[in-house]
Amino acid sequence: MSQTNGMGGGGGNYNVYESPLVARNASPEMVALFSPQRKHSTWRRIWLALAEAEKSLGLPITDQQLAEMKAHLDDIDFDYAAKEEARVRHDVMAHLHTFAKAAPSAKPILHLGATSMDIVDNTDVLLARDAMALVAQKMANLIDALGHFALRYRDLPCLAYTHLQPAQPTTVGKRAVLWAYDFVLCLADIELKLQTLMLRGIKGTTGTQASFLELFEGDHEKVRKLEFAVAERLGFARVHPVSGQTYSRIVDAQMIGSLGALAAAAHKLAIDVRVLSSFKEIDEPFEEEQVGSSAMAYKRNPTLTERVTGLSRFLMNLVGNPLQTAAEQIFERTLDDSSNKRITIPEAFLTADAILDILIHVSRGLVVNQAVIRQRLEAELPFMATENILMAAVKAGGDRQDLHERIRRHSQEAAKRVKQEGKSNDLLARLQTDSAFASTDVTKALDPMLYVGRSSQQVDEFTKTILDPIRQRYSGKLQRKVQLKV
Repeated sequence: MSQTNGMGGGGGNYNVYESPLVARNASPEMVALFSPQRKHSTWRRIWLALAEAEKSLGLPITDQQLAEMKAHLDDIDFDYAAKEEARVRHDVMAHLHTFAKAAPSAKPILHLGATSMDIVDNTDVLLARDAMALVAQKMANLIDALGHFALRYRDLPCLAYTHLQPAQPTTVGKRAVLWAYDFVLCLADIELKLQTLMLRGIKGTTGTQASFLELFEGDHEKVRKLEFAVAERLGFARVHPVSGQTYSRIVDAQMIGSLGALAAAAHKLAIDVRVLSSFKEIDEPFEEEQVGSSAMAYKRNPTLTERVTGLSRFLMNLVGNPLQTAAEQIFERTLDDSSNKRITIPEAFLTADAILDILIHVSRGLVVNQAVIRQRLEAELPFMATENILMAAVKAGGDRQDLHERIRRHSQEAAKRVKQEGKSNDLLARLQTDSAFASTDVTKALDPMLYVGRSSQQVDEFTKTILDPIRQRYSGKLQRKVQLKV
């Protein structure tokens, strides 16, 4: 073997599974947010906030103890913590021992009156807040990118589809604001979650605050003030009014449900781009040396949007986990919550993060093949123009019922020619040679802009009333460069 102890030439351990979400998809920012360092540093900050609040309410905690805690918020001895966890089989106690080792003077007052969920659950809320803020920022960037694309192609007519069959035309720009609007709705949902997010609070083992009432010798007002003093130090003004050992897992179900909606919006955009790519109307960005197929060198596969649909499918299927967890939280708490939550919540955010980065990159680099779009539209336009041709012929003195029947017969023959003989659409030529339409200039009805309605104006109005306010809210956080891993 060319590897030593499982280590390859790149310095990685190639004998250990690594999640593709980390290795291939999610951004360094989101990966770091759910890292052991970030989580356990936050645990220490909550321990510090609790001790500071308890001191402010009269418990015998010294400035020296607090200072020693502050000096060791981030220098975590993970090897020692792992040994302790192997010994005590409890991750919070292992890290509590590790913190006490680093700040020995604070050992007597660390975790005073608290239960594990006073630390873990509040940390989860803090991480969720930061993760949702990052998702919101990236959604704003995606909406901005789609908005610029929509304005650029506001007047480019194209085939619209219902039932995946050609229907009344739209414009490329109008279709792009349809994509954008899905994400506008998702962004509003995430922003609401951020505005209403609450800490679990400091409530003890079963949420009764009994241990803290004992610490403060029956003083209910001090116990009430304690959790708000902790919340303030952690950047929150609100805490859940009641909890069991954990905050209600309905909160997680609602949060991951919001990410699931984002995944659905992403899947819809991606599948549209994939279909348009198969029509050769629009291509996703393609690098100069990118290989589309190992066998077929000519291929330009939509691999980025294919990845988005795959990741979106995964994220949508994660939504059921927190729902079931919430449903099965028997009485004040059961531990099957923890093992599932440790996987589901980080992976949901890592997946959402990856999806958004890919779509931002794709939306900023979409290639519009205008000649193909025009050609495909022109092939169908004669059918779509028949109502206007009919009205013009009636105005010229024709019989509406007779004209309708003639158009019906000509349309069926033209469709047969296209579908069964593989020839071009000759409906226009058929109508021009029909004496009933001799007084009608049928070519005037073939301007595609006659059929796009208010598509261009809708793009302008959407930009002004919906997109511009989002751009103002996220001013300074737009147009960030996206570096995809692979």
